[in-house]
Amino acid sequence: MTLKRLKPLLVNIAAILALGTFLSILGPYNSHNFGIPGVWFYWTGLMALGWGSGSLFTWLFDRYLPDWPRAATGLALSVLVSLPVFLAVAGIQAMIGAPFELAVAPIVFFFVWVISAAVVTISILTERNRPASESPGPPVASRALTDKLPHRLRRASLIAMVAEDHYLRVHTDKGEALILMRLSDAITAADALDGARTHRSWWVAREAVERVDRGDGRARLILNGNIEAPVSRTYAPKLREAGWY
Repeated sequence: MTLKRLKPLLVNIAAILALGTFLSILGPYNSHNFGIPGVWFYWTGLMALGWGSGSLFTWLFDRYLPDWPRAATGLALSVLVSLPVFLAVAGIQAMIGAPFELAVAPIVFFFVWVISAAVVTISILTERNRPASESPGPPVASRALTDKLPHRLRRASLIAMVAEDHYLRVHTDKGEALILMRLSDAITAADALDGARTHRSWWVAREAVERVDRGDGRARLILNGNIEAPVSRTYAPKLREAGWY
């Protein structure tokens, strides 16, 4: 694992340790009764469990519900993350001989949810304020476009964008996604990239072009992933002048 890939993991570990330490100092919900270092292991362990659960549920949402609004996703994540953490809290209480009464369980779950909601909110705000690129690198599309993509595609290289009625199909080197966005707005968001409109319904990244096919009298661009992009008579002169083919 390279240092670049290891850095996000180290940041998350540091955040878990920091939050665990902070909560162990505060000792909310009478957790100071665990003593030292018990209270630290208690909160740090719960933070680690919450982080692992959050990562899993975030991946599931990005894969199967990528178009959910950010606020709805955050609320759902806070509830889902609270479930395993609540079970862990209940299990620990049972092991030390002080299990919760059934009537108290909803209150305990609410207290767990409050902390989970706070952590999820901080994560969302941190992600929103994070620069698109932390170090100099190749140009990227603006977040007006990338925020609409599933998480797994947000750092992928664009290949092409195709208008489909009111939707936009975005082809990347890591897969494709159908999002609600106008092609004109997406092209504006991709202005920093080296690409061009080849058809009224198509935008193509120049580096994705593998070859040009002129078989039927009209040029077609063969892109990475064996994607065929049409070239209309309207845009053909500009593309030839720019040296695309």
